[in-house]
Amino acid sequence: MAQALHQSTITSLPLLGRGKVRDMYAVGDDKLLIVASDRISAFDVILDDPIPGKGEVLTALTEFWLGRLGHVLPNHATGIDPQSVVTPAERDQVIGRAMVVKRLEPIMVEAVARGYLIGSGWKDYQATGAICGIALPPGLKQASKLAQPIFTPAAKAEFGSHDENVDFDFVVKQVGSELAEEIRIITLKLYAEAAEFARSKGIIIADTKFEFGLDKAGRLHLMDEVLTPDSSRFWPADQYAEGISPPSFDKQFVRDWLETQPWDKTPPAPKVPADVIQKTADKYREALTRLTQGD
Repeated sequence: MAQALHQSTITSLPLLGRGKVRDMYAVGDDKLLIVASDRISAFDVILDDPIPGKGEVLTALTEFWLGRLGHVLPNHATGIDPQSVVTPAERDQVIGRAMVVKRLEPIMVEAVARGYLIGSGWKDYQATGAICGIALPPGLKQASKLAQPIFTPAAKAEFGSHDENVDFDFVVKQVGSELAEEIRIITLKLYAEAAEFARSKGIIIADTKFEFGLDKAGRLHLMDEVLTPDSSRFWPADQYAEGISPPSFDKQFVRDWLETQPWDKTPPAPKVPADVIQKTADKYREALTRLTQGD
């Protein structure tokens, strides 16, 4: 198994912060270096055991989708080689797993598109018959395909807390009606194009979340990770069925194993066995291979 990177240690640039997976550094006043580590979180707890190669998969998929969807709206990519902004001794930490991006003003709303009824949307539907204020027909099952994709935003939570599903009016209050409507339209357009392409590769994108930011001129940009197994539910189309939670190309192996452990879902998490780590790494890699092979 390849060596994993749990945390980057770049000292030649100012560290701005660390998320669950990504470490962010300032590159001058107008750009960022984003390093995707191999950290993995489950139930909002960062595990001590990283998944080798995960950060490389997330970065490769993000770059792939930014290229495919660049005609829809601008994005944060700069094309600058990450190796060029760090010292020679630090290059191993950025090769294949980092991007130099525009420094944007983030919009503090998760822009979620759902084409299928799963996850928190399924729970909300069971409780209220609706998701984020959008009423859905009665009688739908877990993993049912929706008549058309819906925009179901979430309020960004503090680190370690769950994002909270909100209605469209919440977004309007946050950013104004014009920008809120632009975000909704763009989110559904991005999802529709990506879902159609993925279907041709035998993958269903059940749902995904996008993050957006504004440049100094106020123009909307796509930013952060895009259509990865961390931000989306990818299902193998040949194993899809209603009424179940279909298998997915993500951290489900880790989640399923943790559910069998005597653990109260607070730090520290149990040590993850090597075979579970390997199976999870394989699933991430398979998603990348399936989506990008031949393109």
